[in-house]
Amino acid sequence: MTQTRPESLGIVRLEAIHYYVRDLARSRRFYTEKLDFAETGRSSADLEARGRQRSAVFEAGQARVIVSEPAGEGGRAARWLRRHPDGVGSLVFEVEDIDKTFALIEARRGTPIDEVQTLPDGRGGKFRTFSITTPFGSTTFRFVERSGYTGLYPGIDALPAPNAGGNALGFEGFDHVTSNFETMEPALLWMEHVCGFERYWNIEFHTNDVRIDDKNGSGLRSTVMWDPKSEVKFANNEPYRPFFRASQINLFYEDQHGDGVQHAALTVKDILSTVRAMRERQVSFMPTPGSYYDVLPARLEKLGVGQIDEDLSVLRDLQILVDGSESHRYLLQIFLRDSAGLYDEKAAGPFFYEIIQRKGDKGFGGGNFRALFESIERQHKSEGRL
Repeated sequence: MTQTRPESLGIVRLEAIHYYVRDLARSRRFYTEKLDFAETGRSSADLEARGRQRSAVFEAGQARVIVSEPAGEGGRAARWLRRHPDGVGSLVFEVEDIDKTFALIEARRGTPIDEVQTLPDGRGGKFRTFSITTPFGSTTFRFVERSGYTGLYPGIDALPAPNAGGNALGFEGFDHVTSNFETMEPALLWMEHVCGFERYWNIEFHTNDVRIDDKNGSGLRSTVMWDPKSEVKFANNEPYRPFFRASQINLFYEDQHGDGVQHAALTVKDILSTVRAMRERQVSFMPTPGSYYDVLPARLEKLGVGQIDEDLSVLRDLQILVDGSESHRYLLQIFLRDSAGLYDEKAAGPFFYEIIQRKGDKGFGGGNFRALFESIERQHKSEGRL
């Protein structure tokens, strides 16, 4: 019996992530100087007074990041930061028909925070939006529809000319968002039954070949959910026993003070040039040991990938990871250090960015999960947490 695919919410794309921080000036330096994003908008004085937060919008390609800091007590940024370190407080989705999106979510027992709001721009355009709660900790989903609306967002003034940033690093947009949960299945069911997403990919592993006398280690179960129409993808992780409490997913939960968004992946066309330029800008990445590259040719052969276009010595020098699933279909990826590590400040939070170039492979680097986890595990050991 063929299962009927649930009706789509009409998502067009993941438009933006909304990030709450304690230091907007520091974030401005990171996005414009380190990542070469352009600052394209800032909150108006009226919005700052009403919303009690200051905001800036940063863009590179189709990737948009809204960053807000508190401007007094009572605003969303201040409420978030009372409970959490800096982190992603909302994911913004562009939709085709917001009334249809709202009706589907409400019929599926989702939880809207507000009604659909219609905000005219005074020039005949309308910005329509509403938000919902999610199982992603305190992170909300915001849906937006623009009917002739050409601005960024109501209350955000576009800068006359972008501040810095020419996207010299070649970012294209968001490939996926990854979130961590203490228990994942309720979130997967919510994405399936409320959002209409489908299961796309999964993996589970442990960083050690677990033995009865092992003292620690880190493992996970991961399931990717996607919206087939827009191809928006969410990778979702939970701890994998044994050593549940020592798992990096559980340590994220402790650092985040709950479930939440762990990282967002940015796509590029030429990861070698991007990473080389980022290293010249003193961007810090999670380290990869030389042993990873010693066994890489044999691992790619086993995966059926065979030869790749890139020089192995260049990949080793830049510490870029490779994974794939079939002949000459592979992906290249690398992970920045988390914000707490970048700024040497725990309150900066455990969120980080991934850089990814897809060369035919649509998976999620299952073989690289272990390399990433082992790298994070080494960091946690150096901090005395394992």
